[in-house]
Amino acid sequence: MNKIKVALNGYGVIGKRIADAVMAQEDMTLVGVCDVVTDWRIKIAVAKNYPVYASTPEAYTAMKNAGIPVAGTLTDLLKEADIICDATPKKVAVANAEMYKKAGVKSIFQGGEKHSLTGHSFVAQANYETAIGRSSTRVVSCNTTSIVRVFGALKNAGLLKRAHGVLVRRATDPWESDSTGIMNTVVHETVIPSHQTEDAQTVIPDLDLTTVAIKVPETLSHFHTWRVELTKAVSKEEILKVLGNTPRVIFLKENDGLKALNHTTELMSDMGRPRGDMWEVAIWADSLNVQDTDLFFNYQVYNQAIVVPETIDAIRALTGIEKDGTVSINKTNKALGILHGHIFESKPVIKNAPLLV
Repeated sequence: MNKIKVALNGYGVIGKRIADAVMAQEDMTLVGVCDVVTDWRIKIAVAKNYPVYASTPEAYTAMKNAGIPVAGTLTDLLKEADIICDATPKKVAVANAEMYKKAGVKSIFQGGEKHSLTGHSFVAQANYETAIGRSSTRVVSCNTTSIVRVFGALKNAGLLKRAHGVLVRRATDPWESDSTGIMNTVVHETVIPSHQTEDAQTVIPDLDLTTVAIKVPETLSHFHTWRVELTKAVSKEEILKVLGNTPRVIFLKENDGLKALNHTTELMSDMGRPRGDMWEVAIWADSLNVQDTDLFFNYQVYNQAIVVPETIDAIRALTGIEKDGTVSINKTNKALGILHGHIFESKPVIKNAPLLV
């Protein structure tokens, strides 16, 4: 099999997870990771035997001086790749996009960038086919990914009339909580609907919803609470059936002791998930409630990991190695151990996380 040669620019919170996910796929290989740092973050990539490149000439010199075994610069890495995943900080990718285009390398960007950068936004279960053969796409943000998965499923089932959601957003990434974030306050976004509404509509244009966002002083993940206007009166069981058959959506139950975000994070670690990651949208099934044509439910979005499987599927779509979105989703899910339905009824395989030696 001729494997897709994947490069990564930006070995941070999302980038390092994409790198590991690429290595787990049978039809892909990681030809190198690129960054500007010289600290513990890139040293982990070295320890994993990932070829390390410098994003800029200045970073190349700094890496060399720090004793990092750097293989070259971003320009060199692009010569080795079929496609590059850009996980650099916001606004950096805009300058990178032109470089990728000139090198003739397909590119995938993350949700921090604007839709206009690529003219296409991606969630595998919603619009995989429209990405096939494109030169670039943008995997939407963590919150938007969850919205498209859940409400795309309800819409496809003919049940969605309109949705109203409150997004409780974590203040910062956990590794930066010593220096950034908020304390002892709640910060609301001043624009309603929040940007997630428009972002979701870049994937499903006629998705009728309104989102309101607030930021709170915690770092584990995001939390959504939704009221949905249904097209007809249905039972709770019918809703659970639709969502239970949706890829990358799982159910949590308070009866299992899963009552809060920290419980789920600990559960993922105990399941042997790398870094305690949760790639799925986690809906609390106990509290999901249907009153005539009104649906109410809550779910958790693990912001550091949910977009990773979407990025893997985007690699297959852009390169055209797999034309069927369902097949790609199943390949990615199998490789990463992604579940759907009730988390324990899905019979997860528990693995002990390997130690770095």
